[in-house]
Amino acid sequence: MKANLIKKLAVLIVISLCGAISAVAKPYESGEKVEPFSAEDQHGTAFTFKPGETRFLLVCLDMAAGKKANGVLNALGKDHLPGKKAVYVASIVGMPGIGRFFAIPKMKKYAHQIILGDEAGLMAKFPTQEGKVTVLKLSSGVIQSISYWNPETELLDTFLK
Repeated sequence: MKANLIKKLAVLIVISLCGAISAVAKPYESGEKVEPFSAEDQHGTAFTFKPGETRFLLVCLDMAAGKKANGVLNALGKDHLPGKKAVYVASIVGMPGIGRFFAIPKMKKYAHQIILGDEAGLMAKFPTQEGKVTVLKLSSGVIQSISYWNPETELLDTFLK
């Protein structure tokens, strides 16, 4: 009985480790195609990434940079990003329920659309630099270049060309 329990625990540990290892994704690099994904925006509206319709993918994995980026994007207005064929994704992975309770209603006040990146596996695929927003320049979903926008010190439109 005890040996059987130990075997079952060992199998569970191996399965858990395999799952954890596969969940750690290698970040995208130039020349790779961004995989299709679906999420919701801050208003609960469904969003599906459309490679042929998206020229720039802005991805924020850093909360401090996200606050600064939201300030800049809000000032630019709701039509600025769509006009540039750009999509803004903000990671909420790891944000506890109480944090979401306060953060998402605040996000609803912004004029621009914020796609909520809620899947760890998805968000781990995007390269990041602390304090910056990742900007992927795309052509039919294939990454042409990767740059990092500091919303505190740099103009966004220099990255959206």
